[in-house]
Amino acid sequence: MKNALILTYSGFQDQEVVYPYYRLLGDGFKVDVVADKKDNLGRFYGILGVNMPCTVLYAEFNKEISRFENEYDFLVIPGGVKSLEKLRQIHEVLDFITKWNKDEKIIASTCHGAQLLISSKIVKGRDITGYPSLKDDLVNAGANYKTNPVVVDKNVVSSPHYDFMGEWMEIAIKNYYMLKK
Repeated sequence: MKNALILTYSGFQDQEVVYPYYRLLGDGFKVDVVADKKDNLGRFYGILGVNMPCTVLYAEFNKEISRFENEYDFLVIPGGVKSLEKLRQIHEVLDFITKWNKDEKIIASTCHGAQLLISSKIVKGRDITGYPSLKDDLVNAGANYKTNPVVVDKNVVSSPHYDFMGEWMEIAIKNYYMLKK
């Protein structure tokens, strides 16, 4: 079974959660979305008002991190400047991303998702892209900032903007299969 996680937070950039969620489902992945809260219907909301299913709350995720490390093999870190500013303050999430990277599992990051890569300390010496306003942050963290629509550095597939969602997810999924061989 192919299992994917999307790590996000209320106020996410809608397109950057919706597209990867349905693209991965379409490729046969079981997709769980981890978020900070959900309403009584199990949904949470993006900055533009789109609602998505929240299948795991961070309170549960933080208690069962080893299960998620063992059962999942594709990680999506979407953007949303305000949501990522909050998410990058959850130390368990940063530790999870650091270990995930060490295990060389796919990390698909777009836009302000690069903030989690920086805070997880996994960008030094790597080719990475993110939203253009993060260029100085990425460079100061030791990354080789690129402006390409999609940048691949080993297991990290990054993209600067939702304009490149199709290319980004296609390349991330292709690299997932390459790493699984």
